[in-house]
Amino acid sequence: MIKRLEDAAQSLQDHELLEMLLFNAIPRKNTNHIAHQLLFTFGSLQGVFDASYRQLLTVEGIGPQTASFIKCVALLNQRMHFDENNFPEKFNFESYSKFLTERYKKLNYEVVEVFALDASERITACKRFTSKISDRASVDVKDLSEFIAVYRPKGVLVAHNHPASKCISSDADDAFTVKAKVLFTMNNVKFYDHLIVGTDGVFSYFISRKLDVLNHTYDANKFLKETKIEESKKRY
Repeated sequence: MIKRLEDAAQSLQDHELLEMLLFNAIPRKNTNHIAHQLLFTFGSLQGVFDASYRQLLTVEGIGPQTASFIKCVALLNQRMHFDENNFPEKFNFESYSKFLTERYKKLNYEVVEVFALDASERITACKRFTSKISDRASVDVKDLSEFIAVYRPKGVLVAHNHPASKCISSDADDAFTVKAKVLFTMNNVKFYDHLIVGTDGVFSYFISRKLDVLNHTYDANKFLKETKIEESKKRY
């Protein structure tokens, strides 16, 4: 069942998903019967997670620990719909400018975040990198490569903040942006943008067309060769 969860999650039936979830609350026990009992008692997965703590305890095989576990999962699911850090429904500059400005406004140190997008331009995951230093955060090629390998995105958005300065890109920001674009292109991943959030607003490499200018300034082919050499060394 775990293998199916990895390779074909949508093929799992409701009772199988519930059975696997219960493994975590009731270790070393077959939870198939309990999963069926829950669905029989409450009618559906929605009914199971809407049930109260006391109602869950009426089901055979459900004790205080398991009832608490199910309620925690239900509450987490509810709160996800009201989380202030929820990603915007789809990527666009306006919605993400507001989202990132709100997301970074309490930070007094610099972070770099890499967002994974699916084929419909929805954000599916985010990885944050930081050194907890006010004016410096870095991401290397290995970090980006691992992100691609783990999340397998169709597209990628990069963002970082300038906690105490304007959203003007530095030479280091420019160099990183070109390297990131080359790496993503090598892996057939669309590079949507690099956004910089500063005290005066949000800068976009795409909208400003600065990335087009940088492609002529930096030797992307040289970086491509260096990356291939580095990957070759890893294999041998």
